[in-house]
Amino acid sequence: MNLRAATAALVLGLTTLHATPAQAANIVPNPGFESGLSGWTCSAGAQAVASPVRGGAAALLATPQGTDLARCGRQVSVRPSSSYTLSAWVQGGYVFLGATGTGGADPQTWGSPGAAWTRLRTTFTTGPSTASVTIYLHGWYGQEPYLADDVVLDGASGEQDTSAPSVPGGVSAGGATPTSLDVTWSAATDDVGVTRYEVSRDGGSPVAVTGTSHRATGLGADTTYRFKVRACDAAGNCSAYSPEASGTTTAAGNGGDGGLPERVLVGYLHASFANGSGYVKMSEVPDEWDVINLAFGEPTSVTSGDIRFSRCPAAECPGVESDADFAAAIRAKQAQGKKVLISIGGQNGQVQLTTAAARDAFVGSVSAIIDRYGLDGLDVDFEGHSLHLDPGDTDLDAPTTPVVVNLIAALKSLKSRHGDGFVLTMAPETFFVQLGHQFYGPGPNGAADPRSASYLPVIHAMRDDLTLLHVQDYNSGPIMGLDGQYHTMGGHDFHVAMTDMLLAGFPIMGDAANVFPPLRQDQVAIGLPASVNAGNGFTTVREVRKAFGCLATGTGCGTYRPRGVYPGLRGLMAWSINWDRHNGFEFSRSHRAYLDGLT
Repeated sequence: MNLRAATAALVLGLTTLHATPAQAANIVPNPGFESGLSGWTCSAGAQAVASPVRGGAAALLATPQGTDLARCGRQVSVRPSSSYTLSAWVQGGYVFLGATGTGGADPQTWGSPGAAWTRLRTTFTTGPSTASVTIYLHGWYGQEPYLADDVVLDGASGEQDTSAPSVPGGVSAGGATPTSLDVTWSAATDDVGVTRYEVSRDGGSPVAVTGTSHRATGLGADTTYRFKVRACDAAGNCSAYSPEASGTTTAAGNGGDGGLPERVLVGYLHASFANGSGYVKMSEVPDEWDVINLAFGEPTSVTSGDIRFSRCPAAECPGVESDADFAAAIRAKQAQGKKVLISIGGQNGQVQLTTAAARDAFVGSVSAIIDRYGLDGLDVDFEGHSLHLDPGDTDLDAPTTPVVVNLIAALKSLKSRHGDGFVLTMAPETFFVQLGHQFYGPGPNGAADPRSASYLPVIHAMRDDLTLLHVQDYNSGPIMGLDGQYHTMGGHDFHVAMTDMLLAGFPIMGDAANVFPPLRQDQVAIGLPASVNAGNGFTTVREVRKAFGCLATGTGCGTYRPRGVYPGLRGLMAWSINWDRHNGFEFSRSHRAYLDGLT
């Protein structure tokens, strides 16, 4: 963990077609924007212009702004089980062309044509009940404006469907946890077929789902919420909303924190190795630390799932205590109210649970370590190539990639085995979490790093059992915040922007319909290097206090303004206890006093 900077390349491939196409039977109304944007639904940065155009008297000019990709789309009636070719002539910066709601594999193509008009082209086949599709164009974050003209959808025009589905019945809200409710209803009927349901909470914007149930997450504890549901068909006809149903979340738990203080300091103890910072006995860990993560448990092989924890040998760590004294010191810390966890992974401990056998081995071996030393729980510090997302794995609520699915199942099994007092923490890098605002797995073109934001489905699945998430705000490249700007590690603004994303939630890949919901304030701490020797991105005591004060009290903020004030922000994590001692205890003593002084 945190011994080298994480690096990743996000490579985009460009493909354009320049051949002159055969004449198409175009079924797109207003395909050349001769009637302005009539019939098109576009972002604020889009307009019809008279020049330059490829043909006719107008073209589309659209400018990406911040997280707005300058999207323009429209619905077109089609026939079920039919083949279509979609094309458009484009110019300028990055341009994406695609279709959604096809009933099959939704197509997308893109290019970076520059100053010459260039044709983008893709194909698709509609599903057996598809009566309409939405075609669209959009640009990309921070890139130049684009132009589009002569949009063509070549294929059979569909019958006009004007009949809305029936109203869903039997809406109910149950399955309450402190942060979620399960909404269910009976299926609606339609003359062609229901393609989606839209669930509105407390009269807000609806969330689209394909089944007859929806889990509403990111809710407040002990709070009543109202839900209503409507059904929609492929042509965009929607029923009236159902009568509202109410549900109440349960009272807040502490995710197994077992009585940790309101503000916590979390530190990693080099228990299995030395790296120049000096060995620290368990009995010598200063009282300022509330959570002590033993670094590290590592697998016998990358895919075995069999985790082993070996104490640092005396040849590497002079003065290391015996196993008996180590265990006794753990019990003494626990008697003082401290929590001691086994941390799995780190920079060198790649863990890929690719099979059910590896999943079960992980559960059994981690449980054995916890039981041997009487530990309070587990810290997940997977780095490198431990996690990734397969192509097409885009549903945050229902991931399909084996290494992600098996990790979630293993963590739930450990929680069930060790009970309500089980403490679960996670320490991912920003690349695996906040980068999801821009990239999620390999992306729509398969060109991005498949590890991008791959922690998100794990965090999301475990949010009701998660004690603390302390993302490593260091060893990080620039990350885009909710303000659409890139932020760089080492100063208060970086910590404010990264933490705000966790507590406000954020759209994945900029898609407002696909959001990572906010975590509870008591679940989030800021991850930092304890000294300049501990990792890239060291932040001075003054800058850390400025960041924490901005987030927790709303005062002293810099350029970045968080979306809310978070008085329940839980605390700070440091790599590491050893490096803190090496630096004269500046981190633990300064920040403990600051946190204790907050009201």
